[in-house]
Amino acid sequence: MDRGSVAASAAEHAPDRAVSVLLADDQDMVRTSMRIMIDAERLRPDVVVMDVRMPHTDGTEATRRITARPGAPAVLSLTTFDLDEYLFGVLRAGAAGFVLKHDPATTLLEGIRAVARGEGFVSPGPTLRLITRVAHEDPVPLPTGLTPRERDVLALLGRAMTNTQIARHLHIEESTAKTHVQSVLSELGVHTRVEAALMASRAGP
Repeated sequence: MDRGSVAASAAEHAPDRAVSVLLADDQDMVRTSMRIMIDAERLRPDVVVMDVRMPHTDGTEATRRITARPGAPAVLSLTTFDLDEYLFGVLRAGAAGFVLKHDPATTLLEGIRAVARGEGFVSPGPTLRLITRVAHEDPVPLPTGLTPRERDVLALLGRAMTNTQIARHLHIEESTAKTHVQSVLSELGVHTRVEAALMASRAGP
């Protein structure tokens, strides 16, 4: 996946609205974690595409620092390495999605648009592995503080529904669905919809 192919695909599959993107990858040799955070604060992009491994900084730590800030942009992790340690590490750090560098450019664009909409996104290969891993793990109880409505929302997150789909399914306003999703994430102690969906998949009685 190179920048030229991404640009060409972007022109062909232009979204309904413009999405501003900050790209922090290993081609930017002078990048540091602090510099990336300053750029994210100054430029206020909708999405930060973050390389997990860069020569002068740790993409996972940079992700953690960026997403900890109020009103932070969504972070989409980008890496050459299809390893669980990177996948789970960046998701726990607050990344909204995970894309591999050898994926088609259209996959990266799909991921950018998804996280810009407040959704989660994981490349097809890692997604299958996540499902397989979760299927073999023991069930875990959900926090007792979840309300019945929040449990309904969590179950729908487990089905990878967007806020719009959740609102339609529960016959509520989309803004209300978004509020419920944020409450669920807070109650579960996670940062992203992907993490919440994984917990929903492992939920015991």
